[in-house]
Order: sequence, then structure tokens, then C-alpha cells
Amino acid sequence: MIIAVDFDGTIVEHDYPAIGKPIPFAIDVLKRLQEECHHQLILWSVREGDLLDEAVEYCRQNGLEFYAVNKNYPEEQPTDGASRKLNANLYIDDRNVGGLPDWGVIYRMIKFGESFNDAYANNDMVPPKKNFFQKLFKL
Repeated sequence: MIIAVDFDGTIVEHDYPAIGKPIPFAIDVLKRLQEECHHQLILWSVREGDLLDEAVEYCRQNGLEFYAVNKNYPEEQPTDGASRKLNANLYIDDRNVGGLPDWGVIYRMIKFGESFNDAYANNDMVPPKKNFFQKLFKL
């Protein structure tokens, strides 16, 4: 499976343009998905230029290498006006509806094909009670 992974807010806390504090278990889970499940990971970020290079290097220093960065495959050449939409089977991004689940839940959902609620239950956790719209409108 090809998995596109955001950087800011997903692998590290939001502190753009700086690199935020690591989000616990993010890199560990991503490495396990590569090693155990043989998924291809693509870094998918709004970062460009030096800021993108810093993010890639941060991941590399922590033992995480991506198949490609902001493109579908390493050899892909950007074209003028081309969409940066990736051809991925799954996207991991903190801007998902409902936000970013715990990384243990993400791991179980991908590795074992569990539903969101089952992954929480099998991690001995209680799913959040408020849905996205309740959080958005502070209900």
C-alpha cells in the first residue's frame, strides 16, 4: 500500500516554519509499517525548498526514509501547474475530519484492518466522545 504522510501536526507538533516537538510514536509506527508491512511511505507536505529539506533530514536522522517526497515516485519531475495530489491508497494527516487518531490506533487500523472503534478498544483506550463538529463548534 502507498501511504502519504503529512509532516507538521502529524509527525511533529505544529511550529511551522520551525520543526515542532516530535509527536510520540509517530516515527516508530511509520518505520514499523515500512518494515513489517512493506508499505511505501511518501512524505506529503506543504513545505518546499529548505524547509522541506529540513523535514526530510529530521526524519532521516530519526531513522525514517521515505519512498518519495511530495511526488508519486522518486524520479517524477514536476511540471508547471501540476497538481501535488498524490496517487496514494491512504493519507495520514492531522487535518482529517475528526483529527489525528493516536498512533497506536493508526497502526492497528493499517496493519490489522481494524475499524477506528475496534482499534481503540484493542488498544485499551476509549474513543473520543466528541465528534468533529462538536469540537469545531465547541459543543
